[in-house]
Amino acid sequence: MDAAARSGPVTNAAADDLIARLETVPFTRWHVRPRILMGSATFFDAFDALSLAFVLPVLVQRWTMTASQVGWLIAVGYVGQFVGALLFGAIAERAGRIRSAAGATALMSMMSIACAFTGSFSSLLVLRLVQGIGVGGEMPVAAVYINELSKARGRGRFFLLYELIFPIGLMMTGQIGALVVPAVGWQIMFLIGGIPGLAIALLLLGLPESPRWLISKGRLNEAERIVREIESTFAKGAADSRVARSVEVQASPQSAPTPTAVSRPRWSELVSTHYRKRTLVVWALWASAYFITNGLNNWMPTLYNRVYHLPLNESLRAATLTNVAQVALLLGCAFVIDRLGRRAWTGAAFGVGTVLLLVLGAYAAQSVMAVIALVTIAYGVVGSVNAVLYLYTPEIYPTRMRAIGTGAATCWLRLASAVGPVLVGYLVAARGPAAVFLMFAAAGLIGAFGAGAMLETRNRRLEEIAP
Repeated sequence: MDAAARSGPVTNAAADDLIARLETVPFTRWHVRPRILMGSATFFDAFDALSLAFVLPVLVQRWTMTASQVGWLIAVGYVGQFVGALLFGAIAERAGRIRSAAGATALMSMMSIACAFTGSFSSLLVLRLVQGIGVGGEMPVAAVYINELSKARGRGRFFLLYELIFPIGLMMTGQIGALVVPAVGWQIMFLIGGIPGLAIALLLLGLPESPRWLISKGRLNEAERIVREIESTFAKGAADSRVARSVEVQASPQSAPTPTAVSRPRWSELVSTHYRKRTLVVWALWASAYFITNGLNNWMPTLYNRVYHLPLNESLRAATLTNVAQVALLLGCAFVIDRLGRRAWTGAAFGVGTVLLLVLGAYAAQSVMAVIALVTIAYGVVGSVNAVLYLYTPEIYPTRMRAIGTGAATCWLRLASAVGPVLVGYLVAARGPAAVFLMFAAAGLIGAFGAGAMLETRNRRLEEIAP
């Protein structure tokens, strides 16, 4: 890098210009490839995360597993995800978003293939732990990358239409699992999740790096090349590319200066005076939302089969309805989130979900039809919060610490997701399913209170929200 690129005033002006150009150029064909490839990695992240739920009914019978063993087998994957979120978040800050996402995708895919060849509870436990490291690392880094490619106005819709791929992955996992597990066997689920994922990991390495990350590292020449690629796509067909350029350089008069000092992110900054409230609020939201959704997602196929005595096919299909509801609600959310705002949607979703789970636990847990209906709707509304949090969390941190901030926040979803299935296992055995739904309602109430303390970020530049 030349001396001019590192000089203070010149670097600040050049960085501000690059950010302004990113903020004003429209979404173009250039953005399609990153969203497709990162979206594909996110699809298989969802598939690998949920595939176990749809093989568990078979393995419980084959390996004579207890309820507590089922809980630990689910939970150990989230322990790995906790490690992966921290590890790959740190890698993303040092080596870049692309390398980190590709490495996480490769790891989770290789472990998925290995899971298909295991023959015992103990070996599957170890493999799911290691696989969880990759699963936990891919999603937050991908969310940061897509967020950093977005501009302020319309960022919510742009991001959530990408994020929609995750619940679609969950939904497809359920549909595929319900079809192939009874017909072919449980091993096929892990192979379907693993083999294409390896190809996606290689394709990710061909994506351009996040311009915002490059700018934060002082690599302005590389960022300039990428921004010009975006601009050239927008300006293609124009007689004079300077026409497009004249639109793009108009910076917002309200925008804050772009920090360009090259410094290593510090974990302690997450709880510094400026970011402490944001961090604590978002941690509570992640823990509450995923305690509910991953607890339901991982246990409902087994509960339908073992507690409500539905046949295996019907149990698996009933469980897939939750992800169908999540996709439908998230699609609606994508088109209103930039008008309603992150805080209003999150608070309303937690409120509705809490009421439904409370009604279910207090009055309707003995009716399988009521359970299917209320769990499906409750999961759908709370599940939409999961996607909003992947949008919101990268927004509230600056580029220098966006990946570690998002990774640390998702650690709370891993902890909650690890604890939740274990508690469900013990509660089902000791108190029955009604106690489980009441426990989830209490978590929803915590989330509703947390939503009230959120910082509103809609249609604001990332550099303005977190300078």
